[in-house]
Amino acid sequence: MNFLRQGRLADAEGLCRQLLQEHPNHFDALHLLGLIAAQTARSDWAVELLERAIRQRTDVPSAYNTLGNALRDLKRGEEAVAQYSRALALRPDFAEAYLGRSAALLDLCQPAQALADAEAAVALRPAWAGAHLNQGAALRDLKRPADALVCLNAALRLDAQSVAAFVTRGFVLLDLDDPQNATASFESALQLRPDDPRAHCGRAAALLALKRPSEALESSDRAIVLQPAEAAAHANRGAAMQSLGRPEEALASCDRAIALEPSMAAAHNVRAAALIDLLRAEEALTSSNRAIAIQPNFAQAYVNAAGALLDLQRAADALESADQAIALQPQLAAAHVNRGIVLQALTRTAEALASLERAASLEPDSVEAHFNQALCHLQLGQFQPGWKLYEWRQKIGHGAARNWPWPVWTGQESIAGRTVLLHSEQGLGDTVQFCRLAKLVEQLGARVVLSIPKDLCGVLRSLGSSIEVIDEDCTGTEADYQSPLASVPNALDLKDIPAEVPYLSADPERIRRWRKQLGDGGYKVGICWQGSRNKIDLGRSIPLAQFAGLAQIPGVRLISLQKGYGAEQLQALPPHLKVEAPAAGMGSEALQDLAALMANLDLVVTSDTLVAHLAGALGIPTWIALKYAPDWRWLLDREDSPWYPTARLFRQTRVGDWDAVFERIREALVSRVGAF
Repeated sequence: MNFLRQGRLADAEGLCRQLLQEHPNHFDALHLLGLIAAQTARSDWAVELLERAIRQRTDVPSAYNTLGNALRDLKRGEEAVAQYSRALALRPDFAEAYLGRSAALLDLCQPAQALADAEAAVALRPAWAGAHLNQGAALRDLKRPADALVCLNAALRLDAQSVAAFVTRGFVLLDLDDPQNATASFESALQLRPDDPRAHCGRAAALLALKRPSEALESSDRAIVLQPAEAAAHANRGAAMQSLGRPEEALASCDRAIALEPSMAAAHNVRAAALIDLLRAEEALTSSNRAIAIQPNFAQAYVNAAGALLDLQRAADALESADQAIALQPQLAAAHVNRGIVLQALTRTAEALASLERAASLEPDSVEAHFNQALCHLQLGQFQPGWKLYEWRQKIGHGAARNWPWPVWTGQESIAGRTVLLHSEQGLGDTVQFCRLAKLVEQLGARVVLSIPKDLCGVLRSLGSSIEVIDEDCTGTEADYQSPLASVPNALDLKDIPAEVPYLSADPERIRRWRKQLGDGGYKVGICWQGSRNKIDLGRSIPLAQFAGLAQIPGVRLISLQKGYGAEQLQALPPHLKVEAPAAGMGSEALQDLAALMANLDLVVTSDTLVAHLAGALGIPTWIALKYAPDWRWLLDREDSPWYPTARLFRQTRVGDWDAVFERIREALVSRVGAF
């Protein structure tokens, strides 16, 4: 025993082994050797030795307590509880047995009984940090985080080197929605033990709450290296990947977490968010519902369920789910954002704005709340507040980030005699829509350089010879200021939309070539039905078959303007739908040819895509078929567009109902062709 007290475990073990060779049933030698085995992570052997010792003497409480510790190390919690109970039956004031049993009961998810034992240990040994630690852990499991924090602070006052107390305190602070101090607590644990997997895992969770996903990913990865089978670490990694806009990797990490712990609601929830971003809404809804089944009061899971339902065009059900999220957690800003987005999809824009304003009041730095407020204001024609809030788009990933060497022109700086570079940041259609504003900047006395995707350069050079148009990949340009194109309305404090058209034009020689190719016969209607394959396009594109009624109108020629994705539908046309496809052969200057082709048409009928903007900018009569809740730029409840005076809008009156839209278009076209 002296060797054991001195920490000379090998010497103590040698003496015990020697004694047991001579006396195989010697209680003290078996007991002491069992204790040494337990302390040196040989728990299986410890159990064997201690059970042999207890067979020799059944009246020694410490033997049962040590056996309980070894069994707990082997994850045999119920057996451990039984041994601690035997120890306490022999010695009711045995503080160590109360502490051990409380730990085993915590492992068995029995926090109420664990709390009673921890409190008994505290009563017997008030200055024992471990007893306060277990008391705090039990209170946390009982959803009493404020009381738990008091106990854990007491544990740390008694033992400032307790890694377990710092870690548990970190999780309690997360429960109290204090990620900043939680991070500090986890980092204190890591200073004491740099390779503690629970501390890395907890730090990742805290950093996620602080919206620091890159650092959270580092901590998650470290936790996984240290403890590969820790499901929470994989779930945190998934959440970090999702926040970083890497949904495929998020999905893989969540799947790993679920494989390790199928009942982890958080992993199912992040999985749902990743699947929404991957446009796999049915699967996302299944994952959200699984998270809710596991944890019925999981507000964030209802938020993701609403998102999936919205993508499935079940807006009424989505609203119900968003409302349930708010009922469960009224202060959850994401739930109010989600409700606002759903209400936008129901064209209840004023109500949507109220929900988004509530979200922003709860979380003033919520990018989603402010950005979606911008969309509501713009859709309501409230341009000045809309443009100001639209600047939040740059924090939400709407547009390609690029570090420019010049200061941003905000509208406050004089630019007379200066060079201002305006750059594209969104889709091609957005660039065509906003490029008109280059002329307004030029009118302030600036030299304007327009940096845009290469495909658009040829067409946009028709803005005017004084505006320099360059490929966005070009280097060597010099400027005094720069601005994203979509920020120009805010810089100009734009109240009214400059709607003079055409502000673009096609090359005359190309127009002549296309006129010759098309010929003069018939009423030529250019059609486009498909936009880009992304989330924005959900519900926006139109099956080509919907144009069949237009093809039946005598004298009408349907001419495809479709390029890329969607053009494959031309290969499976029904017999009664004839569509000419001259655009199929367009090469590297396709948009210049497309503009020239449009200039030879009598009308363009299109979905909400680049073709709609290009036709409108060219001043060509354009009919745009819009989904029930269209993009903000088409406003609400009107057939005209302040952006494109030659456009006419045909709106869905029910979600997904293109039949009624195209019947109205057919009737209007019959009338137009008759007048022609």
